[in-house]
Amino acid sequence: MPPNTEQSVARLKQLEKLLDRQFTVAGINFGIDSVIGLVPVVGDLITGALGFYLISEARKLGVSRWTLTRMYSNLGIDVTIGAIPIVGDVFDLAFKSNSKNLKLLLRDLEKREAKELRRTSRQQRYGTT
Repeated sequence: MPPNTEQSVARLKQLEKLLDRQFTVAGINFGIDSVIGLVPVVGDLITGALGFYLISEARKLGVSRWTLTRMYSNLGIDVTIGAIPIVGDVFDLAFKSNSKNLKLLLRDLEKREAKELRRTSRQQRYGTT
C-alpha cells in the first residue's frame, strides 16, 4: 500500500473507534455515535454525516463498487433505524455500521493488494508486463 493509503487507513481506524467503540460501560462498547444519536433528528444527521465521511474516504482509496454498495447499505440501515426514538438508540448500541464499514474497507484493500502481488509475481516469473 502507498504511504498515503496507510495514513488514511490509520485515520479511519481512529474515527471508527471514536464513533463505535470509544467507551465501555457494563461490558458494552459504544462510541460517540450512540451518544450523539440520543439527540433526536440532529444527532442522527450528524452521525450519518460522519459515517458518510468514512465511505467517501473508502471511495477515494479505490474500493470496489460492491464494497461501496455494502457500506452505503450499512449506513442507511443505521441512520434509518437509528432515527426511530428509543428503539433506534438501543439499535445503535448493537449495530455498529462504522465498524462494519471499516472491516469491509480493510478486506477490500487486502484483496486488491493480494491481487497486485500475484500479478507482479506472475510478471517476474514469466517476464511479461
